[in-house]
Amino acid sequence: MESNYSPQQLETTVQAWWDEQKSFEVEEDPTREKYYCLSMLPYPSGQLHMGHVRNYTIGDVISRYQRMLGKNVMQPMGWDSFGLPAENAALKNKVAPSQWTDENISYMREQLQRLGFAYDWQRELATCKPDYYRWEQWLFTRLLKKGLVYKKKAVVNWDPEDQTVLANEQVIDGRGWRSGALVERREISQWFLKITAYADELLEDVKQLEGWPEQVRTMQQNWIGRSEGLQLQFEMDADFAALEVYTTRPDTLMGVTYVAIAAEHPIAQALALNNDEIKTFVEHCRQGKVAEADLSTMEKLGCDTGLKARHPISGELLPVWIANFVLIEYGSGAVMSVPAHDQRDWEFAHKYGLPLKQVISSLEASEHDISESAFCDHGKLINSASWDGLTSEQAFIAIAEEIEATEQGQRRVNYRLRDWGISRQRYWGCPIPVIYCDDCGALAVPESDLPVELPTDVVVTGAGSPLDTMESFAAVDCPECGKAARRETDTFDTFFESSWYYARYCSQDNKEQMLDERANYWLPVDQYVGGIEHAVLHLLYARFFHKLMRDEGMLESDEPFTNLLTQGMVLKDGTKMSKSKGNTVDPEQLIESFGADTVRLFTMFAAPPEHSLEWVDTGVDGAARFLKKLWRFVYQFSQETATEVEAPKQQELNVKQKQLRRKVHLTIAKVSDDFDRRYTFNTSIAANMELLNEMTSYPISDKQDRLVIAEGIQALILMLAPIVPHICTQLWRDLGKQGQLEDAAWPLSLEEALVQDSLELIVQVNGKLRDKISIAADADQATIEATALASKKVQSYTEGKTLRKVIVVKNKLVNIVV
Repeated sequence: MESNYSPQQLETTVQAWWDEQKSFEVEEDPTREKYYCLSMLPYPSGQLHMGHVRNYTIGDVISRYQRMLGKNVMQPMGWDSFGLPAENAALKNKVAPSQWTDENISYMREQLQRLGFAYDWQRELATCKPDYYRWEQWLFTRLLKKGLVYKKKAVVNWDPEDQTVLANEQVIDGRGWRSGALVERREISQWFLKITAYADELLEDVKQLEGWPEQVRTMQQNWIGRSEGLQLQFEMDADFAALEVYTTRPDTLMGVTYVAIAAEHPIAQALALNNDEIKTFVEHCRQGKVAEADLSTMEKLGCDTGLKARHPISGELLPVWIANFVLIEYGSGAVMSVPAHDQRDWEFAHKYGLPLKQVISSLEASEHDISESAFCDHGKLINSASWDGLTSEQAFIAIAEEIEATEQGQRRVNYRLRDWGISRQRYWGCPIPVIYCDDCGALAVPESDLPVELPTDVVVTGAGSPLDTMESFAAVDCPECGKAARRETDTFDTFFESSWYYARYCSQDNKEQMLDERANYWLPVDQYVGGIEHAVLHLLYARFFHKLMRDEGMLESDEPFTNLLTQGMVLKDGTKMSKSKGNTVDPEQLIESFGADTVRLFTMFAAPPEHSLEWVDTGVDGAARFLKKLWRFVYQFSQETATEVEAPKQQELNVKQKQLRRKVHLTIAKVSDDFDRRYTFNTSIAANMELLNEMTSYPISDKQDRLVIAEGIQALILMLAPIVPHICTQLWRDLGKQGQLEDAAWPLSLEEALVQDSLELIVQVNGKLRDKISIAADADQATIEATALASKKVQSYTEGKTLRKVIVVKNKLVNIVV
């Protein structure tokens, strides 16, 4: 064993040994309990950041711990490698996206390997490779035949200069992030997956996700947004069809003072043809954002159409306004507006001088002043004709019954969830496997012709997709009639690829099937680790895909992830690390300076996984010192003592030996609880540090001392192995242990070692510490008092004074009052 700890050399040696032993390759074993641990796969941006390091270290610690419990553990890794950043890099660096992506994958793989993560690299996948995306193309064709895929026009952000659709995040102050052109809201044909067909099941099955954070479960429920309400009609006073409106608050129906429609509503579009004011407003709305999240913060703007809609109960004629806060893709593109009881409607009415009519009063003693803000709570009906005095709940039923009786509407269940638009007018994505024929229509590409491969030898200009003008790709014969036809040139939303990758890891080498029977062995994933920013879309789409694959007969389970851990961010100087702020820390430099184990140790020690981690450079120094201290202690012990193989015999130990052994087994119990129940790796590390401190200060004088210390060192190495595997692997081998440390059993806390023969109590005089005494664990109060009073140190403070009383706090202290 070397006397000095040299992490770089040691880690290289240990990693080579892992590779030689194929330590982390795993196969199915029905005789063992399986454990599938997965961290969200990274985008190959070119370099790991500390957020990656923390995320993947958490997953690796869990995986290694579960393996030491005797489970058959799989931990794979891959690359979410389609997407816009590769196109941007292609523009900047004048290199094809495929080449840029492949180079980044190669570099980042090497970085992950340097950190010692226990990945089964034989299962590695990249979502941009045809052998991966051919299977999502195949599934798409199956869903198309089942009616779960359809095409329709949808409103998108359109950059007229780059000739492409932009995500809401790419619209900055109304302009395209790259071109600077004014962005338009445009209707174009898009492919949709019918996720709403699974809305009830997705909502109901949230109850199964007991291992998910409550916050994430709530976010899933809210996104699906099941609501019971009333669909009703407001007849128009002109030559237009009745406006269809959905409301979850029928109790406020008598308070409607205007109706609002979207700028893309057919009525607004028709009026814009002959009205310059309306045309200008509609054009203005086309340049706004289309995200629902933006509606709550943007200025509420409108334009009076001059039309009237008839109230379905009172018959009152209500003004119809075009409003920028109404989205055509949500519901029918028309809403009934009740400004006295909806804050958004109140703001709009206040701006344009529209009336407020209060129809709900508070159930509390004090009344709400609607001139100050809307009263949005449920309450008791007023100014509502025959329904006055009813509660909101009672009025919901009564008013719904009235509307249904007069055939002006009906009760229905609605969802906030909308079908998933999967078309992207981008090049670097999976081609949508559809062929358009003038005679036969839109056809799925035959299974025998899959995959439809994305051409990789392209020049990206940033203006539109190169697929649109690439005849070698787009021109194709119709698979039914044989006539000239054209391929779909849109590509899938990249969420498509990341919605099923976790399942493909189980059957990654199968060239004939999307999934095989091995998927049912491994799935569902036992532990999923990733950021809270993926709490809605990625996780919802993955849950949806899992059910689609189940219904295709590929899977038996209902949900993809049993347990979910959402780790916090890595901060420096109180803010999230980012290149623009100049507060990033390069993991590569840290590994070069301190070694991978030090980086892993600090990221686990600085904060619990769910909390944000504040990066402190001195903390890294402290982690490095601890590992050096551990190495030095084990080295000195191994040089001075022959390898001890027998366990200590409790009955042969003296008091101090028993106390130290008890500390060892108390630490095992605490660390086991921290790992198993709470994932509080920071406190488990602190406990190991305390144990090392006690052992290094313990004087070794006989065989029993050596046996207790040897047991403590072995426990320490085993407990630290999931966190700092390189140093622990080397120490394990240097102590003469056989086999792989990864397969060694997790240490058990022994009851016999936890039994206390004696206790150490603090002795105070008038509340100040004056001595410590050792007493038998079963000593009675009189013996404890007598022992404390007999202490010479205590007597120096009590001599010549009157004893008032002696207070004994069980198992802790004695306070003598004089």
